[in-house]
Amino acid sequence: MGLFGRKTSAANTATATVAANPHTAAVGGAYTIDPAHSTFGFVARHAMVTNVKGKFNDFTGSLHLDGRNPAASTATIDITMDSIDTGSADRDGHLKSADFFKTDEFPVMTFRSTKAEALGGDAFRITGDLTILGVTKPLSIDLEFSGAAKDPFGNERVGFEGKAEILRSEWGLTWNAALETGGVLVSDKIKLHFDISAIKNV
Repeated sequence: MGLFGRKTSAANTATATVAANPHTAAVGGAYTIDPAHSTFGFVARHAMVTNVKGKFNDFTGSLHLDGRNPAASTATIDITMDSIDTGSADRDGHLKSADFFKTDEFPVMTFRSTKAEALGGDAFRITGDLTILGVTKPLSIDLEFSGAAKDPFGNERVGFEGKAEILRSEWGLTWNAALETGGVLVSDKIKLHFDISAIKNV
């Protein structure tokens, strides 16, 4: 997120200045991602002809935000792989198996932010370490700050929408099946999408 990162430098300070707009400048402090109002989802191409959508239902995340200096902010997310949900119990079972996520051996997928960029306005980019199947590789996510508000229960909330793409084979997710008509059953490219609502810690 433009509000996420670890390192502060002259270049990052300049980036933070770009990000300090009226929408983000007042945002700051420690936040917890609200799983009841957040989604970590994905889309895969199936049989070369259609998209299959899925999400993870069990996850935790913490944010430390500094709207005036985004480079001073951090993000930590842990996703329980056994909570994968594509709307099909048979398909979910296959995804949990040794062909894909090996959830018995690798129960959690993690993301740790390492760098942040302000792209202007409410647009940001966060880069971090994504770990799946014990393999860690960088992932960049384009994000849009969708606002800050106090809900009827007195919680101070912030929201972000994000998207990214990965090649699953880079994390060791290589299972596939050839089609008689050419091509493969499951696409290598996976589209990721994120809707995040986070509550400021009291």
